[in-house]
Parts: sequence; C-alpha cells; structure tokens
Amino acid sequence: MLAFLGAIICIIASVHPAGTAAPAAAAAPAADNDSAAAALLPAADKGLGALHGPAEALASAGPRLPGGPPPPLFSRFVCTPLSAECPATGTGTGPASGPGPEELLALRSAAAQLRRTALEQKERIRMDQETIRELTGKLSRCEGGLRNPPAAAAGAAPPAAAAGLRAAPRPGTMGHPPAEPPAVRELEEAVRALQDRIDRIEQELPARTNGSAPTAPALARDTLHSKMEQLEEQLLSKILTLQKERQAASTDRSQQQHNIEKELNSLQNRVTELEHGPPGYSPPDAFKVTIPVQNNYMYARMKKSLPELYAFTICMWLKSKALAGLGTPFSYSVPSQANEIVLLEWGTNPLELLINDKVAQLPLSLKDKAWHHVCVAWTTRDGKWSAYQDGEQRGAGENLASWHAIKPQGVIILGQEQDTLGGRFDATQAFVGELAQFSVWDHMLAPAEILGLANCTSHLQGNVIQWDDQAVEVFGGASKGGFTACEEGRKA
Repeated sequence: MLAFLGAIICIIASVHPAGTAAPAAAAAPAADNDSAAAALLPAADKGLGALHGPAEALASAGPRLPGGPPPPLFSRFVCTPLSAECPATGTGTGPASGPGPEELLALRSAAAQLRRTALEQKERIRMDQETIRELTGKLSRCEGGLRNPPAAAAGAAPPAAAAGLRAAPRPGTMGHPPAEPPAVRELEEAVRALQDRIDRIEQELPARTNGSAPTAPALARDTLHSKMEQLEEQLLSKILTLQKERQAASTDRSQQQHNIEKELNSLQNRVTELEHGPPGYSPPDAFKVTIPVQNNYMYARMKKSLPELYAFTICMWLKSKALAGLGTPFSYSVPSQANEIVLLEWGTNPLELLINDKVAQLPLSLKDKAWHHVCVAWTTRDGKWSAYQDGEQRGAGENLASWHAIKPQGVIILGQEQDTLGGRFDATQAFVGELAQFSVWDHMLAPAEILGLANCTSHLQGNVIQWDDQAVEVFGGASKGGFTACEEGRKA
C-alpha cells in the first residue's frame, strides 16, 4: 500500500513546472504540499519528464493569449507528504535519465487502477440515475392520484413536468453523467427534491384523511353497533329482574303454601260448623283430627316440641280406616335423627315402636275400624317398655334404646312418618282415619292411671304435651271435628 501511495505522489509531483520546483525547494523548505513533493525529486526534468517531454514544450503546445500568463498544465492537488522517498534512477548532480522498466510497470498499473475506479464510479452513478428516475415516476403518479383522483381512476397519466426532473436525458446531464463534480451535485439536488416531495405527500395524507367525510357503510355499521348494545343492556336488565323474581318466589313458596293450607282448613272448619248448626260450648280438648285419604300431604302438626326426656308415656285415641297396615299415627324427629320416636305399622309388618331407630314390636290389633285407646311407655333405664290397648297391657320388654336420652327441639307430626325433620313423607306409610287426645308425660304412668284414661273415669292431662285446639295445626286437607271420647266409644 505504501508503494502504491508513493507512486501516486511521484506522478503528481512530476507534472509541476520544472522551473518552479528547484527554486521553491531552495527558498522555503516544505512551505506547502507542492514544495514538499518537489523536494522529494532530485531534478525537475526527471520522473515523467522523460515520457512527456520538457515542461516548456508541453506548455507551448496549448493556446496562449497574447500578453497573458501561460495556462497551467494541470490542476493543483493536495498531497500528504510521506516519509518514504520516491524512487529515482540517478542523483541530483548526474545527467538526466528515463525511468527504468520497473518504474514504468508500476506507473502503468497505477494508471490502470485509476481508470477502473473511474469506470466503476460512472457505472454507480448510472445505476443511481436509473433508481432516481424510477422513484421519480412513482412519486409523480402518486402526486397525480392525490391531486386529481378522478383523472387517476380514469387512467390519465400525470404530466411529465410534474416529476420535477427533465423527462428525457440530455447529453452531459443526468442521462449521460459526466465524471465531473457537476453530476454529483445534480444527483444530490435530485435526491433532495425527492425527499421534499415525499415530505409534502406525508403532510397531505393525514389532512385529507381527517377531512374526508365518513362513508355510508361506516355510518350504518356504527348505528347497528349502538342498537345492538342497547338491546344487550335491555336483555341483561330483564334477565336480572327475572332472577330476582325467581329467588323471591322460591323463598316465599313454602310460606305461601303454609298460608294457603291454613286458609283452606279454616274454610273447611267453617263449612263443617255451618252444616251442623251453631255449636255449643265444648272444652278445648273435645276435638279430633280426620285424615280421609292416604297421601303424603295430609297431616297434623303439634306446635309444641319435647324437652330432653329419660322416660315418657304417650297416649291417644285412634280409629283406623286403612285396608292393610295402620300407617303412622305419630312420629317425632330431631335434626340428627329422623326416627327418634315413631309408632308405625307398614304393610304386613306388625305395629312397631321405634326409639332412636331401635325397634320393638307391639302385640296390638287396631284394624277393626273402631275407636281404641292406645298407650306406650318407656324408660331409658334398661330400655324397658310397655304397650296398652283399651286400658289393658298387651306387651312389655327391655333393651329398647337403653340409656338413651330423647333429644329436644324436634317436630311432632300426626299421620305421617318423617324421613327428614318435618318433611319427606311417604304416602305408603301415611295414616288414614281419625286421631284424638294425643298427650305426653315425662314418666311412665301406672297401669291404673292408663285404665282410668281408657274408661273415661280420669281426665289426666299430659304434663309435657296437652291436647288443645290451639296447639294443633292441620295441613293438606286434614280437618278438625268435635269429639267426646266416651260417647264415641259407646257408639263404637
């Protein structure tokens, strides 16, 4: 590389006039780049002088104005001095001699390299011109379409003058670019013009887009979206309203059913009173509950519950109208045990007493469709129990739920067997007939006391549950009617 640069410096230094190189080197050492280059040469007529002749002969070959200074042979170049000296064939005092074969070969190589570089620059400039010409045409078409949309739609081509450049290249211009600096300047100007036009188009596009009115399809689409949103809001509000109403209906359903049943029972009682004429005075326990049909919705409920019991006696009058089993005259259920106390005859099974889901079979016969007085007694000590029919003990036993305490706060239902607390009745286990005088004591009654109740010679009331018209509610079509135990017993 240093040899190549040195050869270029020698070429530039050898083309200066010979008359100025030596005095300048003697007067001022390395005053400028030219003097530095001249100082590197031993004589003015050496270097390229052997190829092109003396400087005076070359100067006389060109035109010269009378009285004017001789024209310069070449342009002055700015060269950077190097520490290496240019090769020379002789010393400064010896006779002038031409360059050797090696110097000529190096000079020719340098000239060929410069020529190739110039050709490459011309080819690059030509390719840039083609690119600029193509971009100019596209920008002209874009500008014509933006400024005159109907003409662009009809296929009208924009005028050539709108491109900002000459349509046809002329010799010595962009069409045939010379290698001189004006071609480079023209190229830069064309690039700047293209950049300005691109900036103007970018500024015009947002303004036109914002200023343009919305089309009819866009307006219709927006209107449709707004209507759909309104309909969705209305539908959602209606769904929420229906959900609230459904929740309120499900919450009040049981209460409404209870109220309807109470009203129906009161109406039935009123009809019964009207049919039999104005009733006279009767004690509060002189009534019976009638369940005419075997189903899972007719029953009576005691308003009062049981406390915790370690013994009990339950007595009642009943008259069954069932064809097969007696059903369930009464049942007591608590939250943790559905069969806390149950008197049940189901299907072909005998009458059973269930305490805490433990079973004892009672040898009673109550299927003759007549009134009978029934009592069952039990104590937690050893689980002893006894059963009475019409004042007579018919059965007794032990080990029925021994040492178990009857749980409090349960529900007493007359006429239905409870599978859950106060509900889930089974129609096949329902009682059909009439019930009266249901009473509960917290101890086992003596046989004489039970006989007095059955013979109507005693009016002993239960100390836990008493039979009172205000303490019994009927549901589902069950009704209340007048009842006198001894009179009904004699009629039977």
